[in-house]
Amino acid sequence: MRISDFRLLAAGQTLSWVGNGFQTVALAVAVVLAGGGAGDLGLVMASSIVARLACTLFGGVWADRLQPQRVMVGSDLVRLLTAVAMAAMFAGDGYHLWLLCALAAISTGAASFFDPAFGALRPLLVPVEKRQSANATLSMLQTGSQVAGPALGGVTVAAFGASAGFTVNALSFLASMVAALLLRVRAERGPRASMIGELAEGWREISKRDWLLGGLFGATVYHIANGVILVLVQVVAIERLGGPSAAGFIAAAEGLGGVLGAAVALRFKPRRLLRAGWLTLLLMPLWALAYVWPAELIAVIAGAIIGYAGLIYFDVAWETAIQDHVPQRMLGRVSSWDYLTSFLAMPVGNVLAGPLADAYGTNKVLTVCAAVLFLSAAVQLLIPGARRLTRVQPATAEPTRPPELAGTTGT
Repeated sequence: MRISDFRLLAAGQTLSWVGNGFQTVALAVAVVLAGGGAGDLGLVMASSIVARLACTLFGGVWADRLQPQRVMVGSDLVRLLTAVAMAAMFAGDGYHLWLLCALAAISTGAASFFDPAFGALRPLLVPVEKRQSANATLSMLQTGSQVAGPALGGVTVAAFGASAGFTVNALSFLASMVAALLLRVRAERGPRASMIGELAEGWREISKRDWLLGGLFGATVYHIANGVILVLVQVVAIERLGGPSAAGFIAAAEGLGGVLGAAVALRFKPRRLLRAGWLTLLLMPLWALAYVWPAELIAVIAGAIIGYAGLIYFDVAWETAIQDHVPQRMLGRVSSWDYLTSFLAMPVGNVLAGPLADAYGTNKVLTVCAAVLFLSAAVQLLIPGARRLTRVQPATAEPTRPPELAGTTGT
């Protein structure tokens, strides 16, 4: 029964991930064609970032208070309505920047509730021994969707206009919502405390595990450096490697690398999975350094495939370690702290990219940031828990209530 629930969830999420690609293209095209330009688009993106930072931790608390699929359904409903509103705005030539910023913030805020709930739900849907395979499957589907979604969205928006892209995204949220409504698994929920108390409880759960606390701080440093890199490599690709077509080839290589990394995670299942994950993350600097030397398109493409394969394998290892060793009733809050470090650090790196490149030169900044990527992953191998953590076995895993008995406690 749980396996069929997992397939249902995977199908709904794949459609939603593809739909997000449609909205990404539609939003940029709609703002530019409405005369907004880069300034307006930047404000819309900033509104989304602020909403993400403001809502993520609270999303984790509610994911642990309610049945996670209920939180997901509510989030999908809100995002469906905001996508419909965006479609109506641009279909009627009624562009208002303040309204678009508000809609973007509401949509992203809803997503901040969805993500921790999704993280809390996944381990309930498969047996312990299949968690790594399930995480690898979802990573493969998400990576593929991130390539296919914008490509299909570009074709659709070019043919039918930006409103069509928003409409497709709204339908994808409907598909995700229906899938979540059909899930039969239930999580056991305990008594509630104050919001601040539950947030603090989630942080205590992190701080008593050296591999988890070290990983979050390491990820913060990693994402600041990666935020710088992601801005600068776009400039290098367009100015030095062949323009927009080169950027497209590199993006495709990154997607291919992610799919390969997930495919490896489906097969390669070491007992010390987290240690293997940190080792594969050491491949990511090769991608950044390829822009510096030999600075040829073919080398960058190869670096992107190798680096992103390592990144996605690490993501699978990290998610599996959290699911194995954090109690299910705490997964939403722990996941929300994990998401927050990423979303807080990445924009900081994005903002620093331009000033650093102007002051020191693009190649020097890329080289230093690649070294930061390497060190932030390598230092994790000095943490005893990260080196020694082993996959949990079915007999020692925290039990989950059978679907037919669940639902008698909690909301």
